[in-house]
Amino acid sequence: MFIGIAAMSALGVAFGADVQRFLGNALGSGLGGLLPGGDRFRIYSITGAYPQISRTDFRLEVSGLVERPMTFTLADLEAMPATSFAKTFQCVTGWKVPDVHWEGVRLSHILETVGVKSEAVALSFESYDRADTESLTLDQARLPDVIVAYRMLDAPVTAEHGGPVRLYVAPMFGYKSLKWLSAIRVVDQVQPGYWEGNGYPVNGWLDGTTGPTNPDPGLT
Repeated sequence: MFIGIAAMSALGVAFGADVQRFLGNALGSGLGGLLPGGDRFRIYSITGAYPQISRTDFRLEVSGLVERPMTFTLADLEAMPATSFAKTFQCVTGWKVPDVHWEGVRLSHILETVGVKSEAVALSFESYDRADTESLTLDQARLPDVIVAYRMLDAPVTAEHGGPVRLYVAPMFGYKSLKWLSAIRVVDQVQPGYWEGNGYPVNGWLDGTTGPTNPDPGLT
């Protein structure tokens, strides 16, 4: 086993990104991240499994306090104006992966498409794993580096990384970037997500600030 891992590690160093993605897919990023050729992510799953959603079966439901509730396919998202950038992905537990390339559609564009009602305050996100949830205020959701991502690491988002579509919230710790995104609810108050219910900050800013919006001084 050690010889096999050592050999694959050498391949990763020699051939770069393509082999890194192969190692992540073949071994799972939890192990692949330990290798020189791995993508250095540590994969977490609340349920212990990775939902398998095909491109054709994927749907993103946007509802709640909106003028035009809609359900988007992956093709619908890809047809919207795309945005891309390289940002560090940082876990609240301390590890980070620098210069990850992300591509998708700004969450603000989706909100403009459905029309947000005046009484709306926040967003609640749901996952295909039927366990994880997340939240953002409207101001947070409208930041330019908060996206609904369908590509990362120069390839479609894999199942283990939360694909085919996940949330990516660049200014916050990784737990805010919900994987296997299935639904967005526009709501009238912040509804703390799964990890917040387990003691993590509701506003998970990387720099430790309260950010542009903190609707309740008790939420940090």
